[in-house]
This record gives sequence, C-alpha cells and structure tokens, in this order.
Amino acid sequence: MPEITLIDADSQPAMRRYSGGFIGDEAGAKAFTFTAPANQTIPIVIAVPHAGRYYPEAVQSNMREPGHCALRLEDRYVDALAQEVARQTGAGLLVAHAPRAMLDLNRATDDVDWGMITGRTRSRTLHSQSNRRARSGLGLIPRRLGGFGEIWRSPIDPAELDARIEGIHRPYHEALAKELARTKDEWGAVLLVDLHSMPPLRKQFGEERAAQFVLGDRFGASCDASLIGRALRHFEDYGQVAAHNRPYAGGFVLDYHCAPRRGIHGVQVEVCRSTYLDQRMEQPGSQMVSVAQSLAVMVRELGASTAQLPHGGVFPQAAE
Repeated sequence: MPEITLIDADSQPAMRRYSGGFIGDEAGAKAFTFTAPANQTIPIVIAVPHAGRYYPEAVQSNMREPGHCALRLEDRYVDALAQEVARQTGAGLLVAHAPRAMLDLNRATDDVDWGMITGRTRSRTLHSQSNRRARSGLGLIPRRLGGFGEIWRSPIDPAELDARIEGIHRPYHEALAKELARTKDEWGAVLLVDLHSMPPLRKQFGEERAAQFVLGDRFGASCDASLIGRALRHFEDYGQVAAHNRPYAGGFVLDYHCAPRRGIHGVQVEVCRSTYLDQRMEQPGSQMVSVAQSLAVMVRELGASTAQLPHGGVFPQAAE
C-alpha cells in the first residue's frame, strides 16, 4: 500500500489520501484513490466501483463502439455525487478510476466468460455456478450489452486477464477491506455505502411513481435491518421513491466485505441517472446538487445509527 499523504489547507481539515493499483498503460494511471479526513467523525466508507473513466488506448481500440459502450456500462458521474456527499459528511471515500469495461469490481475473480479469453487456460467449464453472471454477458469483464451485442472486437489473452486482476481488482478490494477494518476498530461498527447508478426503472403495478433509488442488502444478509429501515424512512421523508432489494440486491462487494455480526455492514445504493444527469444522461445536470444533499443527509443519519449499534454491530432480533 502506498504511503499515506496528509493534505492540510486553511479551508479544509487535514486529509488522508492515497492511490493504488495500476490500470495498465505507459502513463502509469492508478486504479483507485481513497480520501478521508485524518480524524474521521463518521463510521461510514463510501465506495464507487463503476464510475471509472480512464480508458487505455489499447482497450478503446478493441471496443466496437467505445462511446456507446462506455455510456451504457459506466455509473456515469456517480463519483461526483459521492465526492460531494463525502465532503459534506466526512465519510471515507474510495473511487475506482479503472472503467467497468476493463474489469467489474462488483464481480468475483472467477466470474469469467472463458469464451472471450484465448486458450481458456483457467477452466474448461463454461457453465458453472461461479460464472453465472458472465453467462448473461456482464461478468468480471463485460462481454455483451442487451440490444447492442458484443462489446469487443477480439478476445484477450490470459496474461491480460491476470494483469487486470492483479492491477485493479486485488488492490481495490484490499484497500476497501483495510479501511472498513480500520473504521470498525475505531468505532465498533462500520457501514459501507456501495454507491451505483441505474437506468430509469419502469413503474411497477400499483405504484404512482417508479423508484428513483434502490437499496440492496442481500435480502438482509449484509446489513442490520435498523439501518435499512432508517434509510428507507429518509427517502420517504424527502418525498423520494425508494425500493428495497428489487431489482438490485447488491453483489460481490457486499458478499465479500460485509459481516454484520462482526460489525461490518453494507448497503448498495442505486441512484437513477435521470435524477442527477442531463436529459441525454451523459453529463451532470442541474439536480445533482440537490440529490447530493439528500444523500448526504441520509449518510449522516446512517452514520449516527451505526455509531449507536451495540458491540458486534447487530441489534438483538426478536424470536420468530
């Protein structure tokens, strides 16, 4: 892990900041950056795994339509939302710079479509439980998009897959695990807010409006129910429509990092892109500031609730 740098300025508190990993080109671009106040006042770590926009030339040249695929795959500018929320709340913030097209940080390292890897040296099994996401086209390295088809002009070799895992996936998750453990040790419990964005949802039967936010907790496995309940009440208080676990319940990040009985909680937050981007959903829109303010209020409320959790991070549950 690189040495931590403290940044001090009259207008802001001293900050811890470091970058790590390696995206894989001659420019030496880092795969992620972590920032947090030196004296963190809230037991929250915000992570943004899908907003990376640094595309090495070799990656772009192998994409059939780079602009279209990037727009579909990226959680477009949700890192800008996260930066403002972290600024307002004092939460720790981990942002991936490597794009999802290169490697999806919300997938396990064996969730690979081996048909897009030359030689298939890692596995001869193309249909297994471990690569179920890859079979839909959105595995560790996304292969296809609905309504578009194949993303790549040609497959990649096993050495390139290994380089992306070692340069992007492993260091990102090591940094996240380290910061969650550090915060948990300091506070007794920690909440990971895994921040994503989603295309607009369709209104479901019986709903007046489609959900603008989706909270995922792996159907109760990644987070104490009191924290999810508080988050849902927040959106209700703000007149915003939020859904719980449907259609997004969270993925590898929550499964891998969260252990509520050890005081490490996590919730995946999906934000509808139409709420903070322009009409083309390409650039930040006029509502980005208000959406960030709403999320910041929620994060502060969840931080206070997390800090009040009993030792071990879980409230006793009534017998069924």
